[in-house]
Amino acid sequence: MRIVLLSGGSGKRLWPLSNEVRSKLFLKLLPSESGGNQSMIQRVCGQLEEAGLLPETTIVAQASQAEMFQSQVGDKLCMVAEPCRRGTFTAVALAAAYLHDKLGVAPEETVCVMPADLYVEAAFFTVLKRFPDYLSQSGTELALLGTLPDHPSSQFGYIVPEKSDEAAAAKGYLPIVQFVEKPDEAHAARLIASHAMWNCGVFAFPLSFMLSILGSRGLPAGYDDLLGRYTQLPDASFDVEVAEKTAHSVVIPYEKGWSDLGDWRVFTEYLGSSVIGLGEISGGSVQSHVVNELACPIRLIGVSNVIVAASAEGILVADKGKANQIKQLLGGSPEHPMSGEKRWGTYRILDYSKTDAAAESLTKKIDLLPGKHTSYHLHAHRKETLVILSGTGTFVYEDKLASISAGDVLHIPAGAKHAVQAASLLAYLAIQIGADLTREDVQRIAVTWTDIVSRCANP
Repeated sequence: MRIVLLSGGSGKRLWPLSNEVRSKLFLKLLPSESGGNQSMIQRVCGQLEEAGLLPETTIVAQASQAEMFQSQVGDKLCMVAEPCRRGTFTAVALAAAYLHDKLGVAPEETVCVMPADLYVEAAFFTVLKRFPDYLSQSGTELALLGTLPDHPSSQFGYIVPEKSDEAAAAKGYLPIVQFVEKPDEAHAARLIASHAMWNCGVFAFPLSFMLSILGSRGLPAGYDDLLGRYTQLPDASFDVEVAEKTAHSVVIPYEKGWSDLGDWRVFTEYLGSSVIGLGEISGGSVQSHVVNELACPIRLIGVSNVIVAASAEGILVADKGKANQIKQLLGGSPEHPMSGEKRWGTYRILDYSKTDAAAESLTKKIDLLPGKHTSYHLHAHRKETLVILSGTGTFVYEDKLASISAGDVLHIPAGAKHAVQAASLLAYLAIQIGADLTREDVQRIAVTWTDIVSRCANP
């Protein structure tokens, strides 16, 4: 069996900590068994590893998130990069083409797809391992996971099973009668009364099933061909395009606890503390949480059932029950992220100013982890000044190496090749001056340190 994780979402419902690139998957807010905090992707990878499933796992995610995955889980996951977001159907199609064309997975092998942001316990992965048996025993090509709702919700899709099939129920699955996508709460209550389940977004099929769907749609099963057409493909949901159109499918009831941590109301239930970061909550505040990434403290007095979240992106103060309205308030156009995580460390934008179209300045605070380094690259349309604040390292400039330490100021004109490596934790300011600084202007020449040093005259 192969596992495919889907990293979707626009990074809005957990704003301001999440953004277009740094989705909720990467927020290190969940307590870990070893102490400290971990992210959702680190947690689920740890669970997959314990279940023996991680080597067979592939994740589909935006190309812009590749470095963040590298930073948090290293090379444990095989990543399929989407050039743009096109919905779950298109993401699953790309994964199927990759498994078939690049990894040579047999057509009869089971592919199990799941959201990367599920919060589940170890028992979930025992059920996951049984999906090939459920498909074989039911004689169907599509099996989904459903969980019993604890309240009517308009945030989930619903699966209505056929309860009369006692023989199938005894084997752990039920035929599906109907799908209902995110009904209003009144309709959801009626569905629950008819034994409907929440759709967990977890489903499995033989690889041949998805390849045949690609063929029926006139889409290529070759990975490179499908990737080349990706930006022209429709934004489509797997539930709408496949699940609802499959005549015979089954649902596996799951009763062990499941959550997608979709908004602040749910997410705060799993935090290890009511205050993360600098802050304090008075005794008169009940069921309130503060999550603060800023250097200044937040103090909450006499206000209950609220979430206060602060980062370089902004500050949110919301009733927990209404916090998911932030998605509508933010609108459809993503803003330039004010902070981020890379394979080498983290950055935060401290200042951005614009005097005219040809004169902009951008100041970043960069923390480069010990032993890590940037790529050897150049900027074609901006000059840069690096001010070393603390730590030691190596600066590569136009194929020459030099040691750097606190107090050094490095001037880099447009077009000059450069890289930085940290010997110890290296903190520095990167001040960029040029035009249209919010657009990508990086030409990478070498990525590994071995390749960088091999270019230098004084290694």
